[in-house]
Amino acid sequence: MDLIFDVQVLPHRRSAELPEPVLASIAGYYRRATTTSRPMSLLIAAVMVILLAALAFHAFDGADAGWLTALFAMLAGVPVLLAVLRTVPNAVALGSRTGSPSEQTRLARAVCRDHLVCLTSMSTFLVLWLTVT
Repeated sequence: MDLIFDVQVLPHRRSAELPEPVLASIAGYYRRATTTSRPMSLLIAAVMVILLAALAFHAFDGADAGWLTALFAMLAGVPVLLAVLRTVPNAVALGSRTGSPSEQTRLARAVCRDHLVCLTSMSTFLVLWLTVT
């Protein structure tokens, strides 16, 4: 869902700053998604915890080779850590519209990059999970 708003930065890759309507659209979404949508934003965190707990349970079950379990953990864990450590704090800051347009542009581009990394990682996870298990 976030990528629907994030991809607005892509046509402006060569611009120093994003146009104000683009910043306003992305920032407005992240204000709603991170600040005013409680408890929905907590549900996303809960799903991440459930995924990691399910992976831990699956690892202790020992059904897959150790390297495969480690790969699953990396493919799921990297997006979760990225969200906790960088994406969510950047999205909250962007949603608050504090900082200069250059800073808001930097945040919007960083959040988009993070979400593209997460999409790639989780898509790979899903394909492998459905193929191997």
